[in-house]
Amino acid sequence: MTSSTGRARPWPAVLVTAGGLLVFLVSAAWLVATGNSAVRYSADSVETVEMWRRWVPALAGIAAVRLLPLPGRPAVVGPSSTSAARLETLALVALALAFAVGLFVIGGGEPAHTLGKLALLVAVPLVLLRRRRRRGTAWRAAVTGSAFWRAIGPAIAVAVWGLLAFASPFAVPGSDYVATVAPVELVATIAVGFVVNAVVEEFFYRRWLLSRAQAWLGMWPAIVVSSLLWSLWHVAIQGTSDLGVDLASAVVTHAPTGVFLGYLWSRYRLMWPLLAVHGALNAVGLFTGP
Repeated sequence: MTSSTGRARPWPAVLVTAGGLLVFLVSAAWLVATGNSAVRYSADSVETVEMWRRWVPALAGIAAVRLLPLPGRPAVVGPSSTSAARLETLALVALALAFAVGLFVIGGGEPAHTLGKLALLVAVPLVLLRRRRRRGTAWRAAVTGSAFWRAIGPAIAVAVWGLLAFASPFAVPGSDYVATVAPVELVATIAVGFVVNAVVEEFFYRRWLLSRAQAWLGMWPAIVVSSLLWSLWHVAIQGTSDLGVDLASAVVTHAPTGVFLGYLWSRYRLMWPLLAVHGALNAVGLFTGP
């Protein structure tokens, strides 16, 4: 086994990154042009906010990650050839697309949402990656360097993001859900939501997909790909009846946060910051009623 930093030849990396940025800009421009710049920020509410309010916390978090000292040199441990990373990336991309399209066709309600996630984002990838690991062909993430900055850096970035996301003029409105349910039901809702949403999605889209895409394409193209695919499946649970607007809304609403999460993972290779951000996105709104 050898190590690779996941660097790609310049043009493929530039094209994928530029293409992702273009998709985001076109989506934002389309929403403005069609008068749909106010987007749904949660599947649990039909309320909307101006799309740029979702960007500020993510951009601040990205800036914090960039400005903090790099804890070490992230690496992807695996075969010297990128063929294994490419094969696993394409397989995971296919599963991500199958989940997004299948959920849209069937409908985003339960039990399709949870069963689809457990099947396509957990069971199938685990079988695939376990078989390849037995053959010595699977890729895995690694990082070396300063233990201090690896511990402190993500905590600072998450704190910057959290303050803007939940305690600033850019925070989205909360709900009155807490006042409508019993404590036991509230705890169960948060716990199940954390596992099904935060844990499953962060393992699939960041730890598995992004790591392998980075080994093949490089860091920023991998972050772009994983962010767009993560955004795409939200159409099924936050969409309306206009597919074009729904796709654009999903991208502008979720891609910036996906980039923040992907950058956190690429720089630190730690799961807890991703789970903290994702878990907070799903749960904190329940406690911040209007």
